[in-house]
Amino acid sequence: MVRMAPTNNTLAVVSLVAAIASFFAHIIPFAGGFTLALVAIVTGHMARGQIKRTGEPGMGMATAGLVIGYIHMALIAVVVVFFFGVVLAVLTAVFSSAASGG
Repeated sequence: MVRMAPTNNTLAVVSLVAAIASFFAHIIPFAGGFTLALVAIVTGHMARGQIKRTGEPGMGMATAGLVIGYIHMALIAVVVVFFFGVVLAVLTAVFSSAASGG
């Protein structure tokens, strides 16, 4: 009889795949990458909880999905803050120039 190795937790696999795919999903307008990063984080936490209860393999994948997902969210926040600052600087320059008559 052939004994099969235990399979990895499905949510851990989903978390890792979603985390990696989130970097490529920004071609989808309006939050494609953000959504997948969020999916990676949520499924990573769910997978870690299941793995702690059941003992099945996949803790490394779940953790990797979480780390990549959180890093991606942090990068998104940095980009949003940067562009908000750029827009604010441009608007300040425009209104400052208009107020001085230039």
